[in-house]
Amino acid sequence: MFTERTTVLVAGGGPVGLLLAGELALRDVDTIVLEQHEDVRDTPRAGTLHARSVQSLLRRGLLRLPRPGRLDLWQRTGFHFAGLPLLTIASPTAEGPPILNQPQSALEEAFQARARALGADIRRGLRVHRLTEHPDRVEVEVLSADGTARTLEADYVVGCDGARSTVREQAGIPVTTTEPSFSGVIGLVRLADPGGAPGGWARGPGGSTLINVNPRGQSRVLTHDFTRPFPDRGRPVTLRELSTTAARVLGRELPMRDLTYGSRFSDFTRVADTYRSPRHGRVLLAGDAAHVHAPLGGQGLNTGLQDAFNLGWKLGLVARGDAPATLLDTYTDERRAVARAVVANTRAQAALMDPRPEQEPLRAYFGRLMEVPEALAATAGEISGQSIRYPRPGTDPLTGTFLPNHTFKTEDGPRTTAELLEDATPLLLIAHDVTTLPPDLPAPWAGSAPARLRPVRILDADGTAPAWRAVLCRPDGYLAWAATGADPDPAELVTELTRWLGPADGKRAAGRDGDRW
Repeated sequence: MFTERTTVLVAGGGPVGLLLAGELALRDVDTIVLEQHEDVRDTPRAGTLHARSVQSLLRRGLLRLPRPGRLDLWQRTGFHFAGLPLLTIASPTAEGPPILNQPQSALEEAFQARARALGADIRRGLRVHRLTEHPDRVEVEVLSADGTARTLEADYVVGCDGARSTVREQAGIPVTTTEPSFSGVIGLVRLADPGGAPGGWARGPGGSTLINVNPRGQSRVLTHDFTRPFPDRGRPVTLRELSTTAARVLGRELPMRDLTYGSRFSDFTRVADTYRSPRHGRVLLAGDAAHVHAPLGGQGLNTGLQDAFNLGWKLGLVARGDAPATLLDTYTDERRAVARAVVANTRAQAALMDPRPEQEPLRAYFGRLMEVPEALAATAGEISGQSIRYPRPGTDPLTGTFLPNHTFKTEDGPRTTAELLEDATPLLLIAHDVTTLPPDLPAPWAGSAPARLRPVRILDADGTAPAWRAVLCRPDGYLAWAATGADPDPAELVTELTRWLGPADGKRAAGRDGDRW
């Protein structure tokens, strides 16, 4: 019996899986996405895009600025921490808005359209049931909605299949967890007195609420209840429970009716101990399959999208045979540290939200800490993702930082960082007066199709040379290497190009085509 084969199988067609599929398709990698839902769901899910995600989408052409911005002009918007309106998220006008509110369903539709246009195969009504990892492939048993089973083989499988990830469990990837301190309920209801409801965040004797009041239709009500024992996570949410919980949390009645949607959440946390399977390294995780935490600060979706940007170009190089599989180990090293930091700040927020009197000293201490501008800025940078760095010991301090959206003068005219990264090709940016690099040095990486490297001689927009002499910018916008003092050493640059993009004479693996279902 013939078994269909593909290069990469992505399990889960949410925003993370669909964005990843587009990133892989940009590298001409055969990719199949399996999603169990027949259609994109329009339910109250994550909708906050923080600054670093906005900046990343700008660098793929998925977000367009109405006019060129400037790095020295900033825009700011208020944000919360533990329900407290303390933060200011700021970003340069050249980077787009600091926060962009976008329904998750709209993101999924946009990412799906892009992935399909680039050649990815999106299949709905299918889910991964079982997988077996081998040294050279992964066998995947797939179930359709009617229970029909099929088998598919892939060189690599990426689990983007959510918190209860089948891929993670089947791959035997261990996790670290912490138990919840509160129980949350979210519901769409009609409020009997919208004008009297506490809109936004409100603190009460039993916890906190977050209510998006709609005076003419359904309002979104979230409760954070610290009263134990917590209800069973699998129990359906009822109107009575939501109403009772809101009243207990607020300390007063909040009349409501017509519940049309309800679900549960908590601050239970789970982080995979590795994002790459310990058996043969052919199974990877991204998004909620890799990390779960409280939905405080709107960080879950953004962390998952950044996983996709980080993994996409690396897996693309490895899957095509351009780079060794060890490049994928940097994915766990870089992204797991970010997830652990997100888990830590969401647990800190939950502790601040705990209404028990013994937590009052903590809230008072945190309030004083937030009066320190540096502490406030650091917290805002972490929530917005703009503080993320991927440094390497012994390298230039610029290494691992995010390259701002400069406007450069190039041989092809003015180009922004975002425009240069739109097709996800790594950039070697070289100051126009650098003389130590032979013109043909980048050729082995730049001459293939799709190219592994785009060398660009640049000037800053004002006609002056940049502060650095040369930088290697990864497709996700972070600097893999930088030379800032003297002109770059050719041997050092070759070492870095090989480290990140594979050997100059790398051989591509043969593509695999097969019948489609």
